[in-house]
Amino acid sequence: MSVVVLGTGMHPWGKQGRPFAEYGVAAAREALRDAGVAWTDVQFLVGADTIRNGYPGFVAGATYAQALGWSGARIASCYAACASGAQAIDVARTRIMAGLCDVALVVGADATPKGFFKPVGGDRPDDPDWLRFRLLGATNPAYFGLYARRRMALYGETAEDFAAVKVKNSLAGSLNPMARYRKAVTAEEVLASPMVADPLRLMDICATSDGGAALVLASPAYARRLGVADPVRIAAVSTVTPTFPNTVLELPNFATDSSAAVPPPERPFRAAIAHAAYEEAGIGPGDVSFAEVYDLSTALELDWIEDVGLCAPGEAGKLLRAGDTALGGRVPVNPSGGLASFGEAIPAQAIAQVCELTRQLLGRAGERQIEGARVGLAANQGLFGHGSAVIATR
Repeated sequence: MSVVVLGTGMHPWGKQGRPFAEYGVAAAREALRDAGVAWTDVQFLVGADTIRNGYPGFVAGATYAQALGWSGARIASCYAACASGAQAIDVARTRIMAGLCDVALVVGADATPKGFFKPVGGDRPDDPDWLRFRLLGATNPAYFGLYARRRMALYGETAEDFAAVKVKNSLAGSLNPMARYRKAVTAEEVLASPMVADPLRLMDICATSDGGAALVLASPAYARRLGVADPVRIAAVSTVTPTFPNTVLELPNFATDSSAAVPPPERPFRAAIAHAAYEEAGIGPGDVSFAEVYDLSTALELDWIEDVGLCAPGEAGKLLRAGDTALGGRVPVNPSGGLASFGEAIPAQAIAQVCELTRQLLGRAGERQIEGARVGLAANQGLFGHGSAVIATR
């Protein structure tokens, strides 16, 4: 049994200074309208949590249910850092596939502080995320810079290559009404922006943003009762963890596992996330029409292109320079504009990716539309080993 997407909804990304629940409710209502489903018909609601917004953020399922109007629907709340949205999708999908409900609403939204993300308040010396700030002074952009330097050392990538990623994504974002940054930029503008974490400049790194996204998921039988004959289907959701030893540094850790006694696994963590999704869907990277990947930085987009199998390690730069990953290319990457154009609204990110997959597969992406799209892949990850990949098909 598969699960279908009946409706998508988003609140525009930005910094509007409103409570996160307002963004989530706006996205939820749009998704319900898109699906032709009344809130009172929803049997299950999953809220992706935000840890920056007090108790309502920790119990996001109840927060959204109350804001929409108590209806007796069953709820769940989940947190998995940047994978929260994918886990919320998986919880709803699993309940539908188990036959415990026919229609579910998935909602994620965030209201973020200015600047880079900081550790949650308080003294927690047993928390690796708290420790990396206190012991290393390592913000998220510091890790992004390290990953970029690693890529330069291994594959010879240059700052100009990284700038080209931003140019590509800014053009796509300029065509997306939900994006925060809707201005196409030049490579010269990227390379002239302030240095943040060498070799990455300000325009190489995604912002922190407010925003919301929502999906209405249903069983195929429920969709047929509504007269929906050919919906987008969720073919796979991967939430795998790393396999020991994890020999590639993952934020927020200080070091990798040792492989002195145990050899490394066949696939590093990020590659394993997409591989599990491909296995579940019964397809391979060659079947993918387009992908939404986790471009926390321009350099990380290139890593993810390889991690999800769109090319061999070290070849992503060639795809970029050939125009293969641009709109109109062989396999467009981040046709939404990516995090480069949206910024991070953590609980909403993976849900927003699936909104883009759905709209592209339905032919509703406007000027960003990818002709003939049949299979879309979304991939990201959360801190502490949370995998996140979703495959949608039509």
